[in-house]
Amino acid sequence: MSVANTPSASPAPSPLVLERSFVLATAITAIVMGVIALLWPSVTLLTVALLFGAYLIVTGIFRLVLAITSSTLSTGPRLLVGFLGVLVLVAGVLALANPAQSLVVLALVIGIGWIVDGIAAIIGGFTGRTALPRWLAIVTGVVSVLGGFVIFFVPGVAIATFVLIGGWILIAIGATTLLSLPPKPRA
Repeated sequence: MSVANTPSASPAPSPLVLERSFVLATAITAIVMGVIALLWPSVTLLTVALLFGAYLIVTGIFRLVLAITSSTLSTGPRLLVGFLGVLVLVAGVLALANPAQSLVVLALVIGIGWIVDGIAAIIGGFTGRTALPRWLAIVTGVVSVLGGFVIFFVPGVAIATFVLIGGWILIAIGATTLLSLPPKPRA
């Protein structure tokens, strides 16, 4: 076969073309996901619940494998990692068996996180150990604690609200990402 008959490789796309493609794909994905969240919130919540359960199962399996195969862990930590792996694995199976209940648990975990963060912000505001102005740390802490308690009293409404707000945020992110699209390369 002569050199003249060898098929030539097409040149690699320029970095600008790759960047444009990435930005465009990211923006369109965000917008589509946002629209799906707004149009089908129950399907979105079910997907989140199933992904949450699958994540827990995978994490539990990895912890069990680590507990069994690790040569750097002594017996105590190995047993603890294994025990946590079993707990996380069982939680994942339960989450997949009852996705609606797993969403409530997820909301309650978020609520606990907000309460703990809020208490820490309030303490930081009173003690002066905060990067924010003291009054702002206290106000944000109070809002966070109140938000956490709202989640405890109406977790279903909180979850639905998260999906709707998340959908609008995804659409906004996608639209603003399109505004950052690099110009087309000149031919």
